[in-house]
Amino acid sequence: MSSAMTRPAPAADPVRDGVAPRRRTQVFALPEARWATAALMLFLIALPLQLTGAPAWAWGPLYALTYITGGWEPGWAGLQALRDKTLDVDLLMVVAAIGAAAIGQVLDGALLIVIFATSGALEAIATARTADSVRGLLDLAPVTATRLADDGTEETVATERLTVGDTILVRPGDRIGADGRVLDGASEVDQATITGEPLPVPKHAGDEVFAGTLNGTGALRVKVERDPSDSVIARIVTMVEEASRTKAPTQLFIEKVEQRYSLGMVVATIALFVIPLLFGAAMQPTLLRAMTFMIVASPCAVVLATMPPLLSAIANAGRHGVLVKSAVVMERLGQVDAVALDKTGTLTEGTPKVTDLLPLADPGLSEEELLRLAAAAEHPSEHPLARAIVDAACTRDLTVPRAEEFTSAPGTGVSAVVDGKTVAVGSPARLLNGRTELPAAAVAAQLETEGRTAVLVKVENTSVGLLGVSDRLRPDAAATVSALTTLTGAAPVLVTGDNLRAAHHLAAEVGITEVRAGLLPQDKVTTVKELESSGRKVLVVGDGVNDAPALAAAHTGIAMGRAGSHLALETADAVIVRDELATIPTVVSLSRQARRLVVQNLLIAALFITGLVIWDLAGTLPLPLGVAGHEGSTVIVGLNGLRLLADATWRRALTQSGQ
Repeated sequence: MSSAMTRPAPAADPVRDGVAPRRRTQVFALPEARWATAALMLFLIALPLQLTGAPAWAWGPLYALTYITGGWEPGWAGLQALRDKTLDVDLLMVVAAIGAAAIGQVLDGALLIVIFATSGALEAIATARTADSVRGLLDLAPVTATRLADDGTEETVATERLTVGDTILVRPGDRIGADGRVLDGASEVDQATITGEPLPVPKHAGDEVFAGTLNGTGALRVKVERDPSDSVIARIVTMVEEASRTKAPTQLFIEKVEQRYSLGMVVATIALFVIPLLFGAAMQPTLLRAMTFMIVASPCAVVLATMPPLLSAIANAGRHGVLVKSAVVMERLGQVDAVALDKTGTLTEGTPKVTDLLPLADPGLSEEELLRLAAAAEHPSEHPLARAIVDAACTRDLTVPRAEEFTSAPGTGVSAVVDGKTVAVGSPARLLNGRTELPAAAVAAQLETEGRTAVLVKVENTSVGLLGVSDRLRPDAAATVSALTTLTGAAPVLVTGDNLRAAHHLAAEVGITEVRAGLLPQDKVTTVKELESSGRKVLVVGDGVNDAPALAAAHTGIAMGRAGSHLALETADAVIVRDELATIPTVVSLSRQARRLVVQNLLIAALFITGLVIWDLAGTLPLPLGVAGHEGSTVIVGLNGLRLLADATWRRALTQSGQ
C-alpha cells in the first residue's frame, strides 16, 4: 500500500479504472492446495510403480500417504460435524475411499482421495478469489498520513490513529488518508474509486475529499471529518465482509434438505449393499456398487450451487460502490417488482439552497432576522433542508444564537427555544394544521407552484415568514426512473414529505406519474404496506431519518450513502456509497443474474447426480468415472458462480437494466 510519505506516480496507479485493485491469493498459500498437491504427487509416484509390477512394499506406503495427505482434513472436519450430530458429505467420501481399499481397490480409493482433495482445493481457491475482491478494497486506503500539529510541525501517523478534527497534509501524488474537507490549497483529485467520476476533480478550500482517493499535482491541507473506521472505504469493506457471512434463503433451504437427503442416501447405500447379499450376490462387486452410489449421489454440487453466485455478486457490487449487506438481500433484490423513491437527497442531490426569504408583514421581521431564527432552530438537525438554511445563514455571515430544548418531528419540522422564545420551523401544511385561508398559506402555495419547497417559521405560535428552498435534480434521475420502470414493469412511486405541488413538479421532470406527497414517516410505511398488500415486492430508496421506517418495512431498502442519515444507513439493506442512482437498477439486474446462475447450478448438479445414479443402478459405473463425474460437477458449479466476479458482468447488468 502507498502511504502519505511515499509518492507513487499517478499514471502507475492500479485503481485508475474506477474499481478496487485486485489482490490475488497465492495458490500454495492455501492449506487445501498444499495437501491436494502432496496427495497428487504421491499418487503419481505410486501409480507407475504398481502398473509396472513393482512389489507392494514399494507402492503400498505411497498410497497410504496419499490417503493421509488428501483425506485427513475432510475426514477430521466430517468427524467434528458428526460430533455435532451433522452428517457431512466429506466424511462419506473418505469412508468410501477407505471402503474401496478394504476390498482391494486401493488404486480406486486413492484416485477418489486425489480427485476429492483437488476439488476441495479448487473450491478453496475460488472462495479465496471472492474474498480477494473484498480485501482488495483495503488497498485504496493508505497506511499512514502526515498529521499537522497546531504549531505546524509534521508527524507521520497510522491512518487509524487519526481523529475527527485533525489536520493532515496531502502532498502531490499521495493518497488521502481520511474523509474530510479541504482547509486550503488547490489540486485535482482522482476519486473514480469512490464517486465513479472518470476525470480528476478540482478541489479547493471547502470541498469534500475521501479516504483512498489520489491527489494530483497540488498540496492540500485537509480537516478530518470522519473517523477512519467510518470512512466510505471502511464501510465498504466492513459491510461486504459481513455480507459474506450470511446465507440466502435458498442456501438455508438446501442445507436443511441436505441433512435429510444425506441420511436417506446412507440408508439407500446400506440397502444396496445388504439386500443383494441376502440374495447371494458376491461381496466385492456389491460393496463397490454401493460405495459408487454413495459417492455419485452425494449433494456436494447442490450445496455449492447457491452461495458462490450471490457472494460474487456482492463483491462485484461492492467494488462499484453498492454495499449489499447480506446474501439474503442480494437474492431479494432480484425479486422486486415495485419501487418507491424519496425526493430530497434521493432523486435530488440533497444539497438544497435557500432561494427566497419572505418575512410576513406582521410582525415585520427583516430577512436577516427571519433567517437567523430559522438557522438557530435548525442547527442541530441533520435534514438536508436544515443544512441548507444553516448554510445560507453562514453565507450571509449572520451570528446564529444557540438553540435550547431542541425537538424534531420527522415529516413535520423542528422546534427550539431561541433567545427565550419558542421557534418552530417546518412544513406549512403541518404547522398551519391545513388552514389554507391564512396569509402564510397563500405565500407557501405560490412558492410551491413555482417548484420550490416552502418552509414556515413560527415564533411563539405566530407565523413570521417563509423560506423558499430548491434542490437540484440528480443528472441520472430520469434515466434511473426509466430503467427501473423497464425492470419492474411499472413506474416508481414518489413518496415524499414535501408538498404536493413541488413533488408533482419534480415527478414530471423524471417521468413519474404516481405521487404520494406530504407524508409523515408512518404514512410512508402505510404506502409501502399498501403496495405490498397487492402482492408486490417493494424496493424503497431513501436517505433521511424520516425514510428509515419505510426502509425497514419494505421488502428491500436502499439508502443513499453520502448524504444519508446514520439511521437510514443502519436500517437499509443496501447502501449506494457514491450516491449514483444509476447503480440501483444495475444492482437489481446483477441480482437477477445471480439468481439465474443459482438455478443453472441446481440444474447442472441435479443432471449429474441423476445421470450418474441411474448409470450405477442400471449398469456398471466404474468407481473412478463416478468420482470424476461427481467432483467435476462440483467444480463446474463453483466456477460458474464465480463468473459474477468479472467487471464485464457489471457492465452487462448495466446494459440489461436499460441504461
